[in-house]
Amino acid sequence: AGEMTDEARGLLSRGPGGPNGRAIAPSHTRDGHALLLINPHTSFFFRSEQHVTSGEGLNAYGAATWGQFFIYQGFNANTGWMHTSSGVDNVDEFAETIVTGADGSRSYRYGNELRPVTTKTITLSYRTADGGLARRSFTTFATHHGPIVREADGKWIAFALMNRPVEALQQSFLRTKTRDYADFIQVAGLKANSSNNTLFADSKGEIAFLVPQFMPVRDDRFDYRKPVDGSDPATDWRGLHSLSSLPQAVNPENGWAFNTNNWPWTAAGADSPKAADYPRYFDQAGENPRGPQAIRVLTARTDFTPQTLIEAAFDTYLTAFARLVPGLVAAWDKLPEGDQQKTKLAGPIGLLRGWDYRWAAQSTATSLAVFWGEALWAPLAQAARDAGMSMWDYLAERATAAQRLAALDAAAERLTQDFGSWQVPWGEINRFQRNDGAIVQTFDDAKPSSPVPFTSAQWGSLASFGARRYPGTKRYYGTSGNSFVAVVEFGPRLRAWAVTAGGASGHPDSPHFNDQVERYASGNLRPVYFYPDELKGHIERSYQPGK
Repeated sequence: AGEMTDEARGLLSRGPGGPNGRAIAPSHTRDGHALLLINPHTSFFFRSEQHVTSGEGLNAYGAATWGQFFIYQGFNANTGWMHTSSGVDNVDEFAETIVTGADGSRSYRYGNELRPVTTKTITLSYRTADGGLARRSFTTFATHHGPIVREADGKWIAFALMNRPVEALQQSFLRTKTRDYADFIQVAGLKANSSNNTLFADSKGEIAFLVPQFMPVRDDRFDYRKPVDGSDPATDWRGLHSLSSLPQAVNPENGWAFNTNNWPWTAAGADSPKAADYPRYFDQAGENPRGPQAIRVLTARTDFTPQTLIEAAFDTYLTAFARLVPGLVAAWDKLPEGDQQKTKLAGPIGLLRGWDYRWAAQSTATSLAVFWGEALWAPLAQAARDAGMSMWDYLAERATAAQRLAALDAAAERLTQDFGSWQVPWGEINRFQRNDGAIVQTFDDAKPSSPVPFTSAQWGSLASFGARRYPGTKRYYGTSGNSFVAVVEFGPRLRAWAVTAGGASGHPDSPHFNDQVERYASGNLRPVYFYPDELKGHIERSYQPGK
């Protein structure tokens, strides 16, 4: 499956870094009802919030990317499902030993035998520049492991992954009609989810954390993070894991489950699955700064309400800086008195020394910390990659005092150059701007924009805003992170609250183009009108196709 990805280690990510999901059992809520946080971190403006019903019993609310005919992350009257990106390894590469016969035919070694390489010609039609139609044919090769996709070190590399498109669509749709956990896990028995962890809650009070159900059984002696020897039958996939053999947390005694795109080994605190009980291929993601932060807010109380769960989703603490800044301050403290750098950085160090590691729109320390973190991150990415460490661990454990201080110097200078001072409120820099109906926006510092107080998940923020500078801008503009956010309470009658980045409409002349920005930035989720009687008085327009 290749080495742990740079994205997983945090080497390249300056964006949202993945969703948050939390399920709270009735034992840990004030009113004895299960709660679910749905907080995907995705690109803005092409995932729509919608309520889909039919005369055949469909009644699901949530978010779906354009073209999807099912609610991807959402809920119905009885169940809710939140997906996070998983770090399981279920995509592998097999290095095939190719033998060419005297007649030009190709075979590959498998144990003591030679098997013929499957050869197939595929013809594709395509439109030419002048509007005509042309065709082009390609010769493809495959072994029983999968299609050949490249060559490396004299071996042909076969690619093995889930290829169950019909079952994947079935599972994605059928879960939107489930009535309880038993229903949901029966649908999961299709084993056609290969990429997503799931946080689940239902009206019976059941909660769960689940990993993807498409998990090939393999011999854990082999390192599937890189191509394995396809000629050795011992490396083959041996069917799929049973659902009961997957790491999961179902109705954990601790009363909650969560995931932040991190490993599954802390998903339910002390009741989490144990890494030692499972093959290595069940995780490549490792931990990230949001994992400890999620545990911190989840263990802070046993009487959650929908509102306190929303507040926990927007908790302002930045765990990455809580870990990294003390090392910077210590490096400055060790400089000798009279040192030029000590004098120059005294002000910035004083600001960060007194900081509580919490983001806020008015916080100048947040701005300085983010600019410092970015200045430290970029030059050390390759070293972290070479060391096989996550970026956060490398910055905390391997960055030198000189590197930490030089990055602070660079951060203060860039702030001063771009904004006239190294003391700039974070909300003056970090902005939401939506100028037109395009998915990819062209940002402009001269046009109206709104402050967003939370940072990227890169720094441990649970609420995430993936923002950066763009050509011609000095301010940061967000394009990903918190998108559709919802909290659901599964009582006798479902209640939910939600917000969407910007607004529900993609038309700039619509009053709903940007009408949710303030709610989005402040975490002030609006009530969801799920039942017909709740919709009364809130419908602007109703129509039926063809009428």
